[in-house]
Amino acid sequence: MTRSSRPASLAGLPLLEDLGDLRGARVLVRADFNVPITEVEGRRVIVDDFRIRATFPTLTWLMEQGAEVSVCSHLGRPKGAPDERYSMAPITAMLSKVLPDVTVLENVRFNPGEETAEQAWIDELCDGYTHFVNDAFGCSHRAQASIVGPPTKMPSAAGRLVEREVEILGGLLHEPARPFVAIVGGAKVADKLGILDTLSKKVDTLIVGGAMAFTFLAAQGHKVGASLLDPTKIGACRELLERDLEILLPTDIVALEPGAPFGVEFNGTNPTAEVETYGEDLPLGWVGLDVGPDSVARFTAAIAQAKTILWNGPVGAFEDDRFSAGTAGVAAAVAESPGFSVIGGGDSASALKKAGLDTEVSFLSTGGGASLEFIELGDLPGLAALRAASNAPR
Repeated sequence: MTRSSRPASLAGLPLLEDLGDLRGARVLVRADFNVPITEVEGRRVIVDDFRIRATFPTLTWLMEQGAEVSVCSHLGRPKGAPDERYSMAPITAMLSKVLPDVTVLENVRFNPGEETAEQAWIDELCDGYTHFVNDAFGCSHRAQASIVGPPTKMPSAAGRLVEREVEILGGLLHEPARPFVAIVGGAKVADKLGILDTLSKKVDTLIVGGAMAFTFLAAQGHKVGASLLDPTKIGACRELLERDLEILLPTDIVALEPGAPFGVEFNGTNPTAEVETYGEDLPLGWVGLDVGPDSVARFTAAIAQAKTILWNGPVGAFEDDRFSAGTAGVAAAVAESPGFSVIGGGDSASALKKAGLDTEVSFLSTGGGASLEFIELGDLPGLAALRAASNAPR
């Protein structure tokens, strides 16, 4: 991609082509290999390698240019010290089979200077390398050493994964095809108010689900039983509801009887626990955990008309099969839509995979929290660091 042909979202961001001649270069790549790992018969096994495979285009391109490539990442939260439970051994084993010439460094969070961006650790990490590539979009909202440090010391660039994330997510902010529908779910409304505020100025229809919807329903005067509620955010939710756009909230709610446990660990363990579908008001003590069929129908109708779709966050506690129908319905509607669909990583991606629909959407972000922050703020610390590199386009 030439500089003159780049979309507005990529302006000022150095790409791989801005690194120049890489023959004989030693390139440090920051990837996001923080993947789920489980233990099987005493061996640590990768559960989902999506994030690892997403870096292959970058790693392959660099080697084709004649570069010697090393890749670093964090894995879990080892608290600044070596911990075998978080070693990169399973990732190293996988890459040795498919890209044997790529060197995998040990978990960067084994060094206490990683999360505090200490200069001594930045210097140590960068020692011996001539170029840096950030292909860890999902970590680029964190100003940590391996993200923001290397661009201060050597020519740097966004990898193919980061380039694509910025191009797609940035496009949602600049010129989305309309109607533009956003579905936002999840548990805590406080975590999503910023993105909801931004989206309310960009979208035509905003669908709100998940536990965060109960604060909105309370703002309308509805009774939410024992559902998750943030009373300090009722005013902010009421202000959003008064804005000039269509906001769809649940009109029927699947709820669990008072005191009964829920979650993936309780699937099928308590068949006598009552699950009922109510309207917008819940009885005292009942916990709303999914949207009902009427809500799914209304959400689906809006999604079917959309030309651009953004989905971040499930609309129910989908990990528990009793409360998965709402999220499955949204997933099916998004997958079936002819519009351009963007999934903001995290639990939305997990829900799509659970439904077997992860290959049926236009773009599946690796970002999670990073994708939301980018849409909300228009930038991330890792991207700002790249734009300040010595080789960045001016």
